[in-house]
Amino acid sequence: MFSRTSRVIVAGLALVAVSGTSLPALAQSGEEARIRKLESEVRALQRKVFPGGDGRYFEPEITGTPSGNTISTPSTTAVTDILIRLDALEAQIASLTSQTEENTNAIMQLTNRIVAIETSPVSTRPAEIAGPVSVLPEPAGAAPTPTPTPAASGPTDERLAAVQQIAKPQTDDAADDEYSYGYRLWNAGFYPEAQQQLTMFVEEYPSHWRTTYGRNLLGRAYLDDGKPNDAAPWFLKNYQAGKTDARAPDSLLFLAETMVAMNDSNRACIALAEFGDNYPALASGRLSDQYQRNLGKVECN
Repeated sequence: MFSRTSRVIVAGLALVAVSGTSLPALAQSGEEARIRKLESEVRALQRKVFPGGDGRYFEPEITGTPSGNTISTPSTTAVTDILIRLDALEAQIASLTSQTEENTNAIMQLTNRIVAIETSPVSTRPAEIAGPVSVLPEPAGAAPTPTPTPAASGPTDERLAAVQQIAKPQTDDAADDEYSYGYRLWNAGFYPEAQQQLTMFVEEYPSHWRTTYGRNLLGRAYLDDGKPNDAAPWFLKNYQAGKTDARAPDSLLFLAETMVAMNDSNRACIALAEFGDNYPALASGRLSDQYQRNLGKVECN
């Protein structure tokens, strides 16, 4: 059985609980002073019933600072976040600007070196290349696009008549007709006329399937005419234009033969070494005789 005093205490504690839950609403009205008065009366009643302020029944009004670690949250604002992000962006932009300047300087240096190499005389370039190379050096003293030099006195009547005897094919493929006519002139020994005809063909039909044949035969027309300096650029151009083209290996082998005729054993050996590495089947097959003949003309390391 509860005593009267206990009932008063329980009623007071219930009143405190009720007042605690409705305090936010009452704080909006004028009853806040009355509630605080009732709370102070309840606390006074508690101290009267429980002298000594025993902590088992009610909490003291004044307490010490709670011990333990407290977690503090940074008081940042949206403006602070934006400033931080702007600082990071400025740092990134500065880094990118520095890298761009370094790359630009490096590109300028490379460009200057390339220009210096391209404009340097042929005699100042390295004379020897160790091992097989993918692109052969341009033969010394050779013009990139030679043009036939017409004879000062012109052809005789007998020669003109003989050339007119060479018939030009007339088929549906005009480009092939032009090449075939150049071939017939070369085969008949009319080398200057073949040079003119084949030069016209390769210039007018650079993408025709016969063009690889035309450039190779044009080089042969010059070589057979005793003009290795004019022949070499055409052989080199035909080889570099497409190494898998039908007459690319022939041009590389004829280039070696042309270098032998020009007393340039070093470049002849380079061409022969590259031919043996890139076309081993032809070196032992269709072009084996010419390959071995050229190897016998030079001493290569």
